[in-house]
Amino acid sequence: MLPGVAVSVGVALLASALALVLPVVPMLTIAVALGIVVGQVPAARGVLDGPLAPGLKFASKTLMRFGIVLLGLKLSLIDIADLGIVAVVAVIALVVVTFFATWWFGRLMRLPGNEPLLVAAGFSICGASAIGAMGSATRSDAKEQATPVALVTLCGTLAIVVLPAAGAALGLDAEQFGHWVGASVHDVGQVVATAQTAGTAALAIAVVVKLTRVLMLAPMVAIATGVSRRMDAAAARTAQAPGSPTTAAQTTTPGAPAAPATPAAAPAAPRAPLVPLFIVGFLLAVLANTFLPIPEPVLSALDTLQVLVLGAALFALGTAVRLARLVTTGWRALVVGLASWAFIAVLALGVIQL
Repeated sequence: MLPGVAVSVGVALLASALALVLPVVPMLTIAVALGIVVGQVPAARGVLDGPLAPGLKFASKTLMRFGIVLLGLKLSLIDIADLGIVAVVAVIALVVVTFFATWWFGRLMRLPGNEPLLVAAGFSICGASAIGAMGSATRSDAKEQATPVALVTLCGTLAIVVLPAAGAALGLDAEQFGHWVGASVHDVGQVVATAQTAGTAALAIAVVVKLTRVLMLAPMVAIATGVSRRMDAAAARTAQAPGSPTTAAQTTTPGAPAAPATPAAAPAAPRAPLVPLFIVGFLLAVLANTFLPIPEPVLSALDTLQVLVLGAALFALGTAVRLARLVTTGWRALVVGLASWAFIAVLALGVIQL
């Protein structure tokens, strides 16, 4: 695994350096963009799918989980409480409505596998980090997560340009703009890059609102995992029902020769836990940051580590993106992503105006 992990961490360090030169672009966005670019180079694919593959897989799964646990140290329940009960309830309602609306639309557009679930998590909760968390909970591989990651990167980058211009045109003050950005932009880094254009007051509000959405990662992963289990169980019962093709194929008419014995079915893969262990770690990190006197230098060092680890994970996920495939066969996912982005922005704006 060492070569792939080393490359992922090296690119994350490179992305950090580029973010210092281009502060308007978040480091995590640069990391996943570099992964996407490398993934399009034909000469690089043999290396990505060969000697680097084990390390890239480790980075996209294990490092992603570790980064999400560390992300909990950015959250404080006290800061969230300071928003007020009305604002907190509004943010929770916004996450729930946009999550299930995007999930439903993705299924309506016949996105394959877990893509509807992953797109819903990325757009409604916290971008690529939520996609990684939901992907780990549902055991989706890097290829299945690649398209949702590309979509949240695209739309989050568009938000950095579009939302400040739209906020000025709508006459939003700093507080309103901060609430809007925090409630509608995907990744934390993209929130910071967008909100800082309206000043420190807007930035402070946007970050707290955004982190309130991040806190919804735990219950939404648990709910989505439970719903997916029920759907899988219902599909299995349908397949085993009398008269179904599977059952009918196993029946024989009286006097007919017995059908050849078929090999025993492979044992089912163990189901993912309803609340994955790394989500428990994320919640414990939130509680630690809220109630324990963690020294500021320690929090700062862990924050730097968290960004580096997530950058390495997002680079690894980005290498699985194939833009040619996305353009030719992934237009449905693009429609779902753009529609979800617009829906969340409009709904969040309406909530703020109310």
